[in-house]
Amino acid sequence: MLSNDVVLSIIVLLVLSLLRVNVVISLIIAALTCGVLGHYQPAVDQSALSALFNALKITITNFSGGLGGGAETAMNYAVLGAFAVALSRSGVTDLLAFKIIQSFGKRPSGRSVFWFKYILLFVLVAFSMSSQNLIPIHIAFIPIVVPPLLSVMNQLKMDRRAVACALTFGLTATYMIIPAGFGQIFLESVLVKNINQVGEQYGVVATTAEMTKAMSVPVLGMVAGLLFAFFVSYRKPRTYLENTPEPTSEDIAQRVARVKPYHIGVSVAAILATCSVQLATNSTVMGGLVGLVIFALGGVFRLKESNDIFQQGLRLMAMIGFVMIAASGYANVVNSTGGVMQLIESLKDAITSKEMAAALMLVVGLLITMGIGSSFSTVPIITSIYVPLCVSFGFSPLATMSIVGVAAALGDAGSPASDSTLGPTSGLNADGKHDHIWDSVVPTFLHFNIPLLVFGWIAAMIL
Repeated sequence: MLSNDVVLSIIVLLVLSLLRVNVVISLIIAALTCGVLGHYQPAVDQSALSALFNALKITITNFSGGLGGGAETAMNYAVLGAFAVALSRSGVTDLLAFKIIQSFGKRPSGRSVFWFKYILLFVLVAFSMSSQNLIPIHIAFIPIVVPPLLSVMNQLKMDRRAVACALTFGLTATYMIIPAGFGQIFLESVLVKNINQVGEQYGVVATTAEMTKAMSVPVLGMVAGLLFAFFVSYRKPRTYLENTPEPTSEDIAQRVARVKPYHIGVSVAAILATCSVQLATNSTVMGGLVGLVIFALGGVFRLKESNDIFQQGLRLMAMIGFVMIAASGYANVVNSTGGVMQLIESLKDAITSKEMAAALMLVVGLLITMGIGSSFSTVPIITSIYVPLCVSFGFSPLATMSIVGVAAALGDAGSPASDSTLGPTSGLNADGKHDHIWDSVVPTFLHFNIPLLVFGWIAAMIL
C-alpha cells in the first residue's frame, strides 16, 4: 500500500499541509508526485531522465486539463463573497451582532455565557443541516451567516474549532443519513444505484430505507465526536489575537443607529431572492448575482461601487476558490494514473479475515477521499471492488452497504480540499484568525473521521 502512487501523494499532501505549506502549493506538489510515480515507465531504449521528463509532461497536461472542473466552484465562492460584502454594507450584520450582544448583557455572567455559547453552536448545526435538505444551498450560507457572528464569538471567547466541527457535522452527517436534498443524491442516486448495479450478479439489493439504516451506526459515531468536541476538546475559552482592533459594543451601537429599516427590508428581499433563484436554477452564481442587483437597486451600494464590492469579495474568498481549482487538477491526475484501482485491487492479497477486510476497506476509503476531496466521486470507484469483496467474506447486505457508504464518506470532513472544510474556513477566517489546516481540517478529522472508522467497523460486524 505504501508503494502506491496515490497513497504516497496523499502522504505528501498531508505532511506539507501540516507543516503550514500553502494548500494550493501542497496540492500541486502532491499532484506532481502522484503523476510522476504513476506514469514513470521507462522503455527499454529510453533513458531514466527521458522517462521522467515524459511522466512529468503527462502529469502537467492532466493537471492543467482538470483545472476547469473547479472553475465553477471558484466562481461560486467569488460571487458569494461579493454578496457577503454587500450584506455587511447594509448594516444588517451589525444589527444582528448588536442584538446578540444585548441578549446576554454588557457584563454577562458565566452561566449566561455558557448557555448562549452552546445555543449558538447548536443553532449553527441546525443551519448547516438545513442547508443539505430543507433549503439545499450547501455551503452558500456560511460566508453570509458566520462572518457577522465573529465579533460575538470573540467576546464569548468561543473556540472556533468547535464552530468548524458544528458546521462540518451538519454538512456531512446530514447527507449520510437523511434521504432528502443532497442526502437523496448521495444515498439514492449514488450509493443505492451503484451498489445495485454491481451487486445484481451477487444477489445484493439495496434500497434507500436500508441504506439509511446501514448508515445510522456510523452517524452515531459522528454525533459522539461532535459532543466530544463541544464539551471536552474545545470547551475552554480561547482568546484570539487582534490583527485589527475588535469593534466594541459602543462602536456597533453607533453603526446600528445609522441602519435604515428600508435597508433591512432590502437585505431580507436579497437573501430570499438569492435562495429562491439558486434553488430554481441550481446555480449559486445566478442566485448571488440577483442578490447583488437587488442590493444595488435598493441603494445599499452604488453601481459604480460594484467593482470595489467584487474585489473585496474576491479577497474574502479567493484562497478557497484557488484550493478548489487545484483540487480538481489533482483529482484528474489521480484518476489518470489508475492508482486508485491498483490500491483497491491490492486489498485482495492483503486480507486474511473478515475483521481485517472491514478495517482495510474503510482505511482505503479514507485515503481515497482525503485525496480527491469528494465522497460523491469515490462511490463508483470503490463499489466495483468492495461489493464482491464483501460478498466473498460473508458480509450481510446491510453490512456491505455500511462499508461502502462509510468508505465513500470517510475523509470528506478531514480533507484539506473538501468543501466540507473549506466552507467553514471561508466564514471563520473572514478576519484572518482561523487556520484552514489546524483549525478546520485537523479538528474535523479527529472528531469525525476517527469515530467513523471505529463505528463503521462496528456496523460492519453487527449488521
